[in-house]
Amino acid sequence: MNLEMREPVGETFGALETATLLRELTAGLVGAADLDAALTVLVRIARDSVAGVSWCGFTSLRAGEPAGAAVSDTRLAGLDDLRHGPDSPAMSAIGRRELVVAERLSRETRWPDWTWRARGLGVSAVISAPVDIDEQVIGALNLYAGARETLTPQHQLTAMLMAEHAGLLLAAVRDRARAVAEAGQVDATLLGESVVGQAIGVVMTQRGCRAEEALAVLRGAASSLGIPLREVAERLVNTVSRPRDS
Repeated sequence: MNLEMREPVGETFGALETATLLRELTAGLVGAADLDAALTVLVRIARDSVAGVSWCGFTSLRAGEPAGAAVSDTRLAGLDDLRHGPDSPAMSAIGRRELVVAERLSRETRWPDWTWRARGLGVSAVISAPVDIDEQVIGALNLYAGARETLTPQHQLTAMLMAEHAGLLLAAVRDRARAVAEAGQVDATLLGESVVGQAIGVVMTQRGCRAEEALAVLRGAASSLGIPLREVAERLVNTVSRPRDS
């Protein structure tokens, strides 16, 4: 089996790298059109940005039912999708509402069928972190290591921080999508416009408010500054997206 492997990583994320990762998550997720798009961005960023992680997936439950999965590699899709079997690290994390870690699948006795499939795909270790989005949607962020990699306690901390941060951002994406669907409450044209929608998501995440309140904040800033709403939105999104100096 020809699976891509990275070089072993001796050092994992520090404070600066974690802060950069969370900023990248914020910039990527608030710009997503809907929850499915946001989950696709989430797993891509986790795979590409966290050293020592070969693949990433997100397992979803909506209204208590399996709702598919977002994956960074389609070959591993069956590991994240509960429709392929509920006995998995992700379901354990969701059910227990706590981090689940399997440092060596070669010695793992939990989830035997899942572990057999995972090892056949080249997975050597997994971390599953529960993610609370809203009253309808919950899930788990799953980080996978390949044969030449090790998931450390620092990876566990990073997974917990990502899961908590992603939960807030994904809730904002869901709220914004609902607001777009509710005729008359918010200007759907503005919400649908990419940069304004992104800025609304940023304000919702920062203030913990609904989309219509976030839009009012942006409009108030535009009025105070005497500049167009779109320019206010662009400034805010650029500020969130800009990497901090080290």
